[in-house]
Amino acid sequence: MATSRLVRFLESRKNLAGSAYGLLGLALTFTGLAGPYWPFVVAGLYGAGALIAPPERPALPDFPDPSAQLEELRADFGKLREYLDGVELPPAAAGRLTELTGLLAALLDPGWVAEVLAQDPEGVHMLSRAVRQDIPEAVDTFVRTRWWTRLAPGAEPPERHLERQLTLLHEESDRLATTLREVEARRQESHTRYLEDRGRAQ
Repeated sequence: MATSRLVRFLESRKNLAGSAYGLLGLALTFTGLAGPYWPFVVAGLYGAGALIAPPERPALPDFPDPSAQLEELRADFGKLREYLDGVELPPAAAGRLTELTGLLAALLDPGWVAEVLAQDPEGVHMLSRAVRQDIPEAVDTFVRTRWWTRLAPGAEPPERHLERQLTLLHEESDRLATTLREVEARRQESHTRYLEDRGRAQ
């Protein structure tokens, strides 16, 4: 522990800057400019160098980049689809779920769409929340509520809530797709303006 602290100090910016200024003091000593006070000159220059050196900057946390996050999300989406394949849903809810998972699959598909998505942290977070929390919770809550409804007939059918939840999630995902499409449209428009400006400049 003490050895590692010593190594960190020896490699620190303050020590390196102080050492460089200390060498300058030794050079002054050898040329006779420091006189009999050379130890104080060397120590003073070392201290001055250590003081003006920029502080050490701790390393940033090594968080996964957006591409790595999308890879993990794709794997979790695969687990979600396996889970959904084993759940029996009413036709209307099953249809809405199929539309939703199809849209999510298109957004998570590797390629240029994922490259655009990787530049939108909020979009990645939204998809992550839908895949890892919202959809599983909606389906699981429906399955459990449906069982209780059989014991108390006459209550509001749980599939209505499920259909509404899946509709809201689809609308949210569709808004993300629209945002990504608009990003590409602005990029295309910017390139058109660049070519037009370049043509006028010639």
